[in-house]
Amino acid sequence: MDRTYKTQMEAARKGIVTPEMKAVAAKEYRTEEEIRQWVAEGKVAICANKNHKCIDPAGVGSMLRTKINVNLGVSRDCKDYDVEMKKVQAAVDLGADAIMDLSSHGDTIPFRRKLTSECPAMIGTVPVYDSVIHYQRDLATLTAKDLIDVVRLHAEDGVDFVTLHCGITRHTIDQIRKHKRKMNIVSRGGSLIFAWMCMTGNENPFYEYYDEILDICREYDVTISLGDACRPGCIADAGDVCQIEELVRLGELTKRAWEKDVQVMVEGPGHMPMNQIEANMKIQQSICMGAPFYVLGPLVTDIAPGYDHITSAIGGAIAAASGAAFLCYVTPAEHLALPNVDDVKQGIIASKIAAHAADIAKGIPHATDIDNKMGDARRVLDWDAQWECAIDPETAKAIRDSRSPEHDDTCSMCGKFCAVRSMNKALAGEYIDIL
Repeated sequence: MDRTYKTQMEAARKGIVTPEMKAVAAKEYRTEEEIRQWVAEGKVAICANKNHKCIDPAGVGSMLRTKINVNLGVSRDCKDYDVEMKKVQAAVDLGADAIMDLSSHGDTIPFRRKLTSECPAMIGTVPVYDSVIHYQRDLATLTAKDLIDVVRLHAEDGVDFVTLHCGITRHTIDQIRKHKRKMNIVSRGGSLIFAWMCMTGNENPFYEYYDEILDICREYDVTISLGDACRPGCIADAGDVCQIEELVRLGELTKRAWEKDVQVMVEGPGHMPMNQIEANMKIQQSICMGAPFYVLGPLVTDIAPGYDHITSAIGGAIAAASGAAFLCYVTPAEHLALPNVDDVKQGIIASKIAAHAADIAKGIPHATDIDNKMGDARRVLDWDAQWECAIDPETAKAIRDSRSPEHDDTCSMCGKFCAVRSMNKALAGEYIDIL
């Protein structure tokens, strides 16, 4: 069926409720008109490339259920695509809303096309990673046209959102040198653009040719995820002039994208102390006019390698409760290695807990339904009903089964001292046997 609109935003502004908007409205317990209005205003993004035929549409916005993204992809040291597909399947099974292919090695095209032809989750990429691989040439030899052509290739392949580090310019080079950040730039894509500018002497092509990129994104309805090249990589750099000045520029780029009916998400920190997170979310909402905020963590301390899924979940819960719309998961392997399948699972679970906790705090419609069911199941000591409510039922059941109690109406910690058991018996007028 021919569409009378190019993008979800264009349709919304024309008063058209698309099939994708209808699907999002049903999932979010919102009216179709609410979703249409928020998409028209840029406060909700429905990342759905017209070439991603198998997508199960989802909306990203602070007034909707907080979404979770899973990063994966091969590297030179870990290049087994079969393992990556196992991660994809695990992510989908655990309810991840988006998958970003961050491959930095190998033949990336078949894997990317497999994702957009088989995976129902939103698919994202960082085209600058793929540029060196695609052309098999060193970074300094690539032209601005080369870099933009890879954006077009990803759009044609059905990618729903692309992270582009459009907000750093040649001015940023002087800024980084002057302000002496502790961690400089830790964004992989941001560092590549920074290095390209240093080696070629040219302006950031994603900034200089932004209008051409917008035309590509409009043609395929690709959402731009404005990358935060200067996100803080340690808590000492949080909220510094480099981060905030880039955020101001991302606000300007958001407005330019909306003028062409291109949807936008804005990426954020990074590492950040807990007491700065809420303010950072509010600043972004103001500067970027309510565009969905997509955060990596934030990680609230720098000293927990091996446990950064926890530092991230703490920050993510605060961020989402304060207005972030999209959490990029962090795994126990963060800062250490490419995550394996179990790391991916741990990262997703931690992020889902953070997202759900934030949704409860924000009063997202029906967010507490499952918690209420869990309370009912625990009150009557219905273990099977508890597994049905659990985020990770397999782990919960395995823990109980591995330490089985003598009596099924207890657990091996409390035994007959179980408060729930005692209260049920007392309220029923029964004798409470302890010994």
